[in-house]
Amino acid sequence: MYSAASLLCAVIGAAYDVRSRRVPNFVTLPAICFGLIMHFVLGGWAELGSAAASGLLCGLIFLVFYLAGGMGAGDVKLITAVGCIAGLSIIGQLLILTSLAGGAMALGLAIYRRQFRITIFNIYTIALHHKTQGLTPHPEFNIGNARTLRLPYALAIAAGSAFCFVLKIAQR
Repeated sequence: MYSAASLLCAVIGAAYDVRSRRVPNFVTLPAICFGLIMHFVLGGWAELGSAAASGLLCGLIFLVFYLAGGMGAGDVKLITAVGCIAGLSIIGQLLILTSLAGGAMALGLAIYRRQFRITIFNIYTIALHHKTQGLTPHPEFNIGNARTLRLPYALAIAAGSAFCFVLKIAQR
């Protein structure tokens, strides 16, 4: 049930992200509240705490990428909402599968746009930058530069959520 609800949240967020390149607050904030309330109603205070911890953990991990200039705030809020709804029992899978989906989508986009080689070089450049500059966004390769390849990352969050949902069904 939790994985189905988190998938629905992620799909709604992805639809907005693909359409407008934004994940609006009117999607994420009610979803966070929904996840917390759902866990409280179904499992009491312990589940509420678990849901809050899930959202916080997911949000903090993605916050690092936001601070480094690699993703938008809407993606951070969406993974926080999806984490609150999903709960602690599956966020490990959710984060790993979302990361794998995002990486595969990014490579696919680079290949599709015939920019694979330059993308690999840019990843190296970004890694060197962050090694010396910490989380300071790279001056050229960041989410604010419209000329760089950009992926609506809510799609990766939705894909990771879908994989979790499928795995949950397969385990039954």
